[in-house]
Amino acid sequence: MDDGEKNGRVQKWSAETTTFVTVMNVSSRCEGLFVDINDTLYCSMFNHHQVVKRSLNDAVMTLNRVAAGTGILGSASNQLSSPLGIFVDLNLDLYVADCNNNRVQLLQLGESNAVTVAGYTSLNPTITLSCPSGIILDAEKYLFIADSNNHRIVGSGLYGFRCLFGCYGVGSQSNQLIFAFSFSFDHFGNIFVTDSGSHRIQKFQYLEESCSKFKMIE
Repeated sequence: MDDGEKNGRVQKWSAETTTFVTVMNVSSRCEGLFVDINDTLYCSMFNHHQVVKRSLNDAVMTLNRVAAGTGILGSASNQLSSPLGIFVDLNLDLYVADCNNNRVQLLQLGESNAVTVAGYTSLNPTITLSCPSGIILDAEKYLFIADSNNHRIVGSGLYGFRCLFGCYGVGSQSNQLIFAFSFSFDHFGNIFVTDSGSHRIQKFQYLEESCSKFKMIE
């Protein structure tokens, strides 16, 4: 749990002892948190334009290591501008929702320069984003993005990106979103969206026969 802005730390809740334990010291709030398969904790620092990490297996609270960004705002391949959501896949490759650069960046393990995988600056641009804020990669390496300022959730597929939810304008109707900030899947494939502008959590049910109804993005 992020407690960075007030107390400069990330807390872990232990169900066994019903207590909080500090697992990372930070100098600002973490907009995104992620734990990879090796129990490495990642924190995206919006105000510092950087993603940092530390191993939860370290007995001593060591200094955080830089996972992405130089700490200086910018749009170069090694820079970030107000990062939000993060995701680390099974290969330990890091995906970053680079909000103010309107792109999603991929940093492969051991690399300091990223590749843009979504956004107008990508090698094969298929979608324009406006402050992406949440990202998830599925088992087939398809990318799902909360496109916050466009008030929608989009996903990649065989034929590029398609709009999944919030495809017909901003609003508070059941098929609309306002500043969709983050989202999560359950094991049935349903999607839960933090619809921050409407102050609600929206559940969109997975229906296999509905796949053809998604709105493709040219």
